[in-house]
Amino acid sequence: MTNVDLHVDLLGKRLASPVIAASGTFGFGPEYADIQDLRVLGGISGKGLTLNGQPGNPGERLYETPSGLMNSIGLQNPGVAHFIKHELPAMKTLGTTVWANLGGHTIEENVEGVRMLCEAGIDFLELNISCPNVKQGGLAFGIRAADASEVVAAVRKVCTVPLVVKLSPQAENLTEMCKAVEAAGADGISLCNTFQACAIDLERRKPVFANTFAGLSGPAVRPIALRMVWQAVGAVNIPVIGLGGISTGKDALEFIMAGAAAVQVGTANFLDPRACTRIVNEMADWMQAHGVHSLDEIRGCARND
Repeated sequence: MTNVDLHVDLLGKRLASPVIAASGTFGFGPEYADIQDLRVLGGISGKGLTLNGQPGNPGERLYETPSGLMNSIGLQNPGVAHFIKHELPAMKTLGTTVWANLGGHTIEENVEGVRMLCEAGIDFLELNISCPNVKQGGLAFGIRAADASEVVAAVRKVCTVPLVVKLSPQAENLTEMCKAVEAAGADGISLCNTFQACAIDLERRKPVFANTFAGLSGPAVRPIALRMVWQAVGAVNIPVIGLGGISTGKDALEFIMAGAAAVQVGTANFLDPRACTRIVNEMADWMQAHGVHSLDEIRGCARND
């Protein structure tokens, strides 16, 4: 890796590499500190938070599918105050950037959570707009561009760190959504979150999950996620962080060549707890073998005519 520079300059922060551990798949980071060198990662996005915390969904929560994983966790989390007091101090010692992932059921919850997290000294705020907006009958903020714009604009007023908005693939119009959150003040975009899916238990003759539908992630969704990242890069002038089924260094490089500023790795962490650092090394090996010194040389190269 001596001849390869994997650093990424992202929104005023210098990341050691483009690989960020995705929210909900890496705990808060310390769980992995004894098995891999977290200093080579670009950052860790902690378990998704809500202002007051919540218990999550009943029943089955994880279910494997061919080349994928379905989950219905329900954003189980201890809440922002608990995170700040009990989890954040350890995250700050890991030698990489700290990303707080936050969702809320109302705009007011989002605003208060963002204010608290920024005051606590996080590096990036990743706003998860896939949470159901209770004032809109449970429809997620990330479905309609107007709803997304409203919550991002409100959060922007109190957010003092780089604001990255995590988009749902369920958006009515992806490019319109990307442009709306950029106009509302997002500094960057991460996409995409899990895809809505369904599984049936043949013996019970009922859906596997209590909520019928669940989120699908893993290699099965990667080509679709790559397409959506390509579209997002072409729609906005802010950095796009790509995620969805990345499990190898070559997978990650596809997203970089599509124009992504960085990538996040999620489901692969369940299969290989050293996936993030392995992917960093695999990217470096490919770059060295192909005479590529920095990611800037290949970022977006697939888009060139």
